[in-house]
Amino acid sequence: MSEPTRRTLLTTGVASALTLGSVSFAEADTPDGDRTETVRGTLPPGSPDFVHLPFEVPKGVREIHVSYVYERPAVPAGTQGNALDIGLFDERGAELGGKGFRGWSGGARKEFFVRADDATPGYVAGPIRAGTWFVALGPYTVAPQGLTYSVTITLRFGAAAPARRPAYPPERAKGRGRAWYRGDCHLHTVYSDGRRTPAEVAALARTAGLDFLTTTEHNTHAGHGAWAELAGDDLLILLGEEVTTRNGHVLALGTDPGTFVDWRYRARENRFGRFAREIRRAGGLVVPAHPHATCIGCNWKFGFGEADAVEVWNGPWTPDDEVSLQAWDAALAQGRWTPAMGNSDAHRDPDAVGTPQTVVLADDLTREAILEGLRAGRSYVAESSAVSLELTVTDGRGRTAGLGERLHTAPDEPVTVRLTVSGAPGRTARLVTDQGTLHTATLPAEGVGTVEWRTTSAYATYVRAEVRHPATLPPLPGAMAAFTNPVFLGA
Repeated sequence: MSEPTRRTLLTTGVASALTLGSVSFAEADTPDGDRTETVRGTLPPGSPDFVHLPFEVPKGVREIHVSYVYERPAVPAGTQGNALDIGLFDERGAELGGKGFRGWSGGARKEFFVRADDATPGYVAGPIRAGTWFVALGPYTVAPQGLTYSVTITLRFGAAAPARRPAYPPERAKGRGRAWYRGDCHLHTVYSDGRRTPAEVAALARTAGLDFLTTTEHNTHAGHGAWAELAGDDLLILLGEEVTTRNGHVLALGTDPGTFVDWRYRARENRFGRFAREIRRAGGLVVPAHPHATCIGCNWKFGFGEADAVEVWNGPWTPDDEVSLQAWDAALAQGRWTPAMGNSDAHRDPDAVGTPQTVVLADDLTREAILEGLRAGRSYVAESSAVSLELTVTDGRGRTAGLGERLHTAPDEPVTVRLTVSGAPGRTARLVTDQGTLHTATLPAEGVGTVEWRTTSAYATYVRAEVRHPATLPPLPGAMAAFTNPVFLGA
């Protein structure tokens, strides 16, 4: 057994990382025999974000298998215990944004394998080349006693099976031309920390009345090739990643197949702009996820200057979402608009796919058209496919603007705001401007109604709509049933 203890600063550009001494393997008794080494160590509190364990892979290896365990001692109330993530980089190196990434499972798995023709979900199948590979350890939280771990690496020798070329879903489905399309763009499966298969998620998306979805596994693109057979004329499947940093999560939404976006940096390192540009070069949108979530590392700290949209509503409506909505609205009032969207972030039962969902006006049901509609803010967010909204503003000459658009009017020119709602029986409709909620109405019991209100651009620089459930703790507003992006008024 090998127990290297030497630690040196990693000079690959990955911030706050250390590398351990390299692991070499003893000769096997037979050319086809397995070789196994175990590395043990203890990480102290305040450890770097990543610890890289290099190991030497000779020629003739057909499979690499890695397993690990770590101690979880009791800790005082209010103190974080141990949590250790894991991943793998190949002989091309562990440099930040490099080409060596071969998989990440976070804390969802205790073992994994890679070989030419297959790999554990979350890991990338492909050639096992000779050279220095790296197990990446991510001490997410460390107990006061330290984090004692054991990593076992097994090399299996023999002839490699032929590699398989991945197939990806088409970028077009059978749409309805220019129409409103419903989608859920934040979803997890067994390819990261979800418990559902891609087939189960696709079936749930269809049941929820969705026209499109985006797969967004944590810190890996390994599942991109698992969706081709699940797409169809009725369901467009986009590809992406949830880039899960220590200072917040961001959706790389609708990227090219096989796009990997690195996550190993914090806000203080001023690296996010580089990876935001990578997402856009790959044809995707940069969408900060659940920006005011309270889980460790979930709260968004990178600012919104690089964002193409922001996930204001994440899963069932909670106080976190209310804070996100109010922060988004405050930015609107200051003239800083980032289109809003909502997604389920569904991982497992009973998480409901399509709760909420973003409804986007697009020229067709294609990757390009859907992303353009989201980028332009021609969209609203609804709790289910039962809820539909239409918000328009019309001036005295019959000119009309819709979501994400501007109606150019003189400051004192009257305009009519019209909100049409269906699928929201007895809910409260609210028209919100930079001053706050200026008009409310209770929708009829049958759930279909139209609300009208007259204003001017001098009085309201924008108008957006909310549909709320009855309040349970007045004067706090009720949970959200739907809300829209704004219509802008004025020059």
